[in-house]
Amino acid sequence: MTIHPFPFPFPFPFPFPARACATLAVLLTATAPAEAREGLELSGGYVADIAATMAGGADRKARFLDNLELGLDADLDKLWGVPATTVHIAALYNGGLRPNDSAQTLEGLDNIEVGRSAVRLFEAWGETALPGGSLRLGLYDLNSEFYASEAAGLLIAPPFGIGSELAATGSNGPSIFPSSALAARLRFELPAGKAYAQAAIVNARAQTFGDPGGVDLGFREGLIAIGEIGAGSRVRVNLGGWTYTRPAEALAAFDAAGNPLRERPAGLYAGIEARLAKGEGREIKAFVRGGIARGRTEPFVSSAQAGLFVAPALVGRDGSAFSVGLHQAVTSTDFRVAQEAAGSEPWQRERGIEITYADMVAPFLTLQPDLQLIERRSPAGLAPLAVHATLRMQFSF
Repeated sequence: MTIHPFPFPFPFPFPFPARACATLAVLLTATAPAEAREGLELSGGYVADIAATMAGGADRKARFLDNLELGLDADLDKLWGVPATTVHIAALYNGGLRPNDSAQTLEGLDNIEVGRSAVRLFEAWGETALPGGSLRLGLYDLNSEFYASEAAGLLIAPPFGIGSELAATGSNGPSIFPSSALAARLRFELPAGKAYAQAAIVNARAQTFGDPGGVDLGFREGLIAIGEIGAGSRVRVNLGGWTYTRPAEALAAFDAAGNPLRERPAGLYAGIEARLAKGEGREIKAFVRGGIARGRTEPFVSSAQAGLFVAPALVGRDGSAFSVGLHQAVTSTDFRVAQEAAGSEPWQRERGIEITYADMVAPFLTLQPDLQLIERRSPAGLAPLAVHATLRMQFSF
């Protein structure tokens, strides 16, 4: 069955979920006219992936998954005269299958894959300007400003969004896609050297509207405290650190009475991003970054990523871009002991390479074929190389 959810003829060779298509068509129709009140800005996008593990996985089935995002930004000064204050709201719909059910990687394959399909309120925060900086309060995506690399933005694998040693912490992960948490973020811009300093405290339990129980207001799991400093223009460097305010149970360490030891998860990360060339219509950027964590209460003790971004990738294709990235994560001793006790393979390390190309084939549509190779090692040796392919279709409106 071919479905045309957009007001233009374009045959889609795959079955869009009916509910997502209907929702998207309505939203496109509703937001197309430029009738928004001054001070309000609407945005939206739809991403659909067809993914399959071609080798080294449990099967070779093609899996479909998608992400619909709608955003609203309001300038309260223009709307109601509230000086230097803005509001940002973003909602997500995520559905489809899970490609990692086949590849079974440790760090994941697709940055729109979720454990449970749902409509979620992802962000809802207000920001007010301060002398030399700003303050944000509300539901907040930690990775929007912390542990983020602009040059990695085209890559699909989750490790290029935020380091795995932080992403795998907490009972439901930290406040990142697809579930956010209440937070307070303070940021200051320093003119000298184009530097900045920022810090945030975030509910340690990521849980928002659309998740069972809604937004967590109890703070029973404590907070995440995170800080980051950075500087530079053509070459930017950053250094950050994070810690949970309450201890968690160790994965496989016990006291003399047999009770799990408790430790506060904590870690450090650093990165460098360089603009290697910019001119004659082409931009080339590179990044290297890595992080470490204590590891007793979480699966990973370290992760590292590096990559290159080129846009446009082809002469005459101004909407094209190419990126390649490498990532590695090392598991903790406690994680391996716990896996072995559960009868699972005690993976020691995972490495991956991703190669991707994106091309804007129409003003509203970008196509992005993507290839990933993933290698895992355990005490028994290397697992078969997993070869994973994705076709991403990104619609903007």
